[in-house]
Amino acid sequence: MNRQRNRGRVTAAALAAMCAAAVLPGQAHAAGPGVYAFDPDAKNVQGAATNVEASTLDEGVPYRSVIKPGEKLYYRVTLDDASAAYVSAVAVPGDAGAVAYGDGITVSLRETDDTRCDSGQANFGTGAYARPITAYASRTVKEDGSTCQEGGPYDVLVERESKAGSSQEPWGLELRFLQEPKLKSGTSMPTEAPESWPSASAKPLTGKQQKRSGGSGFSEATSLENGRWQDTVAPGQTRFYRVPVDWGQQLYASAGLSNTTSGGEEFVGSALTLSLANPAQGQVSDATLSYSGGPASASLRPLPPVAYRNRFDSSSQVNAMRFAGWYYLSVSLSPKLKESYGAEPIPFELSVQVKNQAEESPYEGDAGVFGVTDQDREVARKGQNAEQAAKSGPMTVVAAAGIGTGAVLVLGLGVWTLLARRRASAAGHPSGGGHQPPAQGW
Repeated sequence: MNRQRNRGRVTAAALAAMCAAAVLPGQAHAAGPGVYAFDPDAKNVQGAATNVEASTLDEGVPYRSVIKPGEKLYYRVTLDDASAAYVSAVAVPGDAGAVAYGDGITVSLRETDDTRCDSGQANFGTGAYARPITAYASRTVKEDGSTCQEGGPYDVLVERESKAGSSQEPWGLELRFLQEPKLKSGTSMPTEAPESWPSASAKPLTGKQQKRSGGSGFSEATSLENGRWQDTVAPGQTRFYRVPVDWGQQLYASAGLSNTTSGGEEFVGSALTLSLANPAQGQVSDATLSYSGGPASASLRPLPPVAYRNRFDSSSQVNAMRFAGWYYLSVSLSPKLKESYGAEPIPFELSVQVKNQAEESPYEGDAGVFGVTDQDREVARKGQNAEQAAKSGPMTVVAAAGIGTGAVLVLGLGVWTLLARRRASAAGHPSGGGHQPPAQGW
């Protein structure tokens, strides 16, 4: 029995090693240029032209939809009377679809009588080329609030703006509805924006550069910790990453595009766009760089440390840094580079710095996506995306151990059967003679 148990342990260990090998850092390879990886768990939902026909979005569930040029589509959510709520929409144009300055989406959250609670907008700006863009709208419960404070049904309106010369193809939509955890009882939170915060740029990192391949969507975003990360991006492609940023911590990020080896010096404006989105997938900030075949870089402007009170600031960049969790970085390369520099991916470096010690969460109980755990930090160290982290988590180890136990039982049954046959043979049949029973199939 001891030998059987040891074999079971070896089997479990081997399976665990196989699982670990499947989730080594940097192994998540993004899809081809222009291909966005929608969340594999996303449910299909159709937007409605009228609010009374809107489909309901459940909290925490990803959804997939489509929107045509000029369309105004309604969805519905049910809010409680105490939690801050967020509804985000990632707009995904086709890889060959032409877009113009000002094209984009607007997301608004409204009472069923059309009273607007909040709205957010995302467009392609000066980097007018097709790539995933994200926007969100929120509902905040205030002591002196007069609208959007009650629990019940609310409308989500997603509107698409496309110029006449832009592609008229439908865009994909990835939708999410989240509610912020309740605050700890008796906690007195600030109700005003921060008066000041450290706004100096971070010093450039000088450590060793490491390779880590980005994903093709928010759900595939590759986890990063502080460091200099090398990857490649092809014209028309977007790479996604995520960084755990806790309460009180301040995030700095920059992207440096390598020189090309294909020759050419043609100027391309807004050649690369570095974007940052918060844990609710709301747009925070972006930066662009121009390219002429030589090295070029761009940095996000300094952002405040994550703080609850940031939500009261009038600046959209400051108030988006309102909670802890995974912050998403994306790097997009203009398809215009293909004309002068070819279709081959160009190397770039993504520099990430998270400063300050983590502070205590203001929430009651589990913070969910609005918090950072020790496990999250370990996932960032390993470079795993969400799916890889889930597969290598505690349940995977339990599953492997369970399979190992099963292997022990099968092994024990096989040994018992073999001994029984030998005893039967010795008792009823001389060695080398007599009729042998047919072998039993497994």
